[in-house]
Amino acid sequence: MSGKPTLATVAKEAGVSIPTVSQVLRGTGRISEQTRDKVMAAARKLHYVTDQRAAAMRSGENREIGFVINQLMNPFNAEVVSGVVDLLEDEGYMVSIVDTRDDAARQERQLQAFIRHGRGGLLWVPAMNTPDKAFDLLAAHGIPTVTFLRHVRRDLDHVGIRNAEATGVATNYLADLGHRHIAYLGGTDMTFVRRDRIAGYKTAMAERGLGSGLIWDSEDNKRAGLDSMTALIRAHPEITAVVCNGDVVAIGASLALTRLGLKPGKDVSVIGFDDIQDAAVATPPLTTMSVSPQKLGHRLARTLLDRIEDPQMPPTVSELAAELVVRDTTGPAPTA
Repeated sequence: MSGKPTLATVAKEAGVSIPTVSQVLRGTGRISEQTRDKVMAAARKLHYVTDQRAAAMRSGENREIGFVINQLMNPFNAEVVSGVVDLLEDEGYMVSIVDTRDDAARQERQLQAFIRHGRGGLLWVPAMNTPDKAFDLLAAHGIPTVTFLRHVRRDLDHVGIRNAEATGVATNYLADLGHRHIAYLGGTDMTFVRRDRIAGYKTAMAERGLGSGLIWDSEDNKRAGLDSMTALIRAHPEITAVVCNGDVVAIGASLALTRLGLKPGKDVSVIGFDDIQDAAVATPPLTTMSVSPQKLGHRLARTLLDRIEDPQMPPTVSELAAELVVRDTTGPAPTA
């Protein structure tokens, strides 16, 4: 057979009417099991796939969700996406994922494409310097939207992390172990997330009488973490502990210490942030502030489903606390 299979070709193959095929495929109507089996067999034979866009136009319901994220290659983001997809697919939704790479112009093109192709909802990590017109665009088209990580608008649902609280806990834990020279490692731009994490670190340093702290930039990947930690230790050999902006940086930092002949958790303590799967199996296993990325993805997806179900409910903010998970990369401050 040539050409794209349609309701009409399935009906002809099964020897039934087009409305009967439509009812079978939608699971509606009073159709005998024999007829239902014939239609499904014909659909399989012809490789028929329901046109969800057409179905959405008929029903007024679109079951495709867009997820606009930043730096998909980061394992934390990949694990969050996995949690989102697991829950939404269980609920009968399809998820389309794009990566802005923190570029507002790229993000605008992606948002417009989502609107042109029709999406039933949007999960969104707004790029840095996102203009107001991007929010106005989504509002004009009535797209249910939940922001993630970066809480930039009070009129939208949001799911995030208590970042300042978490890095405060990490810094205080290191201070309790006797560390007096603690640096903050990771990130380059002052994003909302990094700003809050640094604020928590600085507050804890000040409260413990440890000075204003030292902020050392690093791109959020293992290679950059390795290079930046190497440069940090060479420039500031007094540092005995680091609070990292994310696990990938922390894993790179631990590798740098090993290459320098130092032992993570003995000579220099390292704390990550996120608790990605690699954290527990790294060498050595990484102490981290755990936010369980897949569970965070579930929470994000559930928040969007709640918004789709009740468009008129007040905006909600859900910020999850991180839990300190102690493994092998932290220990008492070394003696002189």
